Amino acid sequence: MSIEELSNILEEHGIKATANRLLVAKALNDSPHPLSLMELEDVIGSIDKSGISRCLTMFREKRLVHSIEGSPEGTRYEICRSHDAGHDEDAHVHFLCVKCHRTICLEKIPIPLVSLPDGYIMESSSYIIKGICPDCSSNPGGAK
Repeated sequence: MSIEELSNILEEHGIKATANRLLVAKALNDSPHPLSLMELEDVIGSIDKSGISRCLTMFREKRLVHSIEGSPEGTRYEICRSHDAGHDEDAHVHFLCVKCHRTICLEKIPIPLVSLPDGYIMESSSYIIKGICPDCSSNPGGAK
């Protein structure tokens, strides 16, 4: 995805497209899997941890990223492909491999709809399945 396309997505979510925000969005967009804060810092190199964290906080508030918790390395982030901050048509299941610790997007599997009791208001949901990925199940030493 081009910088112009990323800039448009940021603006669709009500986020001003600064240089740092575009770098963080590009790193998330270009990654084949969700990234932790430390991984983002390694990938980007030119922005410190606090700058990346500020971008991620804004991205979460504006629903531009999905936050995936439960990994031994901490929260991981991925760009949300929805085109609207108010509706997330991109919510999907994630798989955490307990051997190699990779978090894998299962984009074709939507998060199941859950009916909450009266009085509860859902703001977000996350669905993680933990187990052994195909690479690790076919390689007893684990995929690294």
